[in-house]
Amino acid sequence: MSFGRPPSISTGFQVTPPDRGSFPLDHYGECKDQMMAYVTCLRNNSNSSTPCRHLNKAYLECRMNKGLMERDEWKNLGLSNVEKEAKPAKD
Repeated sequence: MSFGRPPSISTGFQVTPPDRGSFPLDHYGECKDQMMAYVTCLRNNSNSSTPCRHLNKAYLECRMNKGLMERDEWKNLGLSNVEKEAKPAKD
């Protein structure tokens, strides 16, 4: 029994790639404006992401354009039916 280390270390450690959704940090703030707009939208909508989906799409688009995440299809990211700009709510 070994205390203070994971038991798998004695059988060999194997590196695996990160799961989907794990990507490099934006150390230089290249997409900070898009991120702040999204976070502000979440705060203004009681953390409901539905009204902020267009901002989420803009943020992920920025990350893909800057090489901070791999380019993927919007349908795989759950944003295929989201317009780039929010449409005003109909009364």
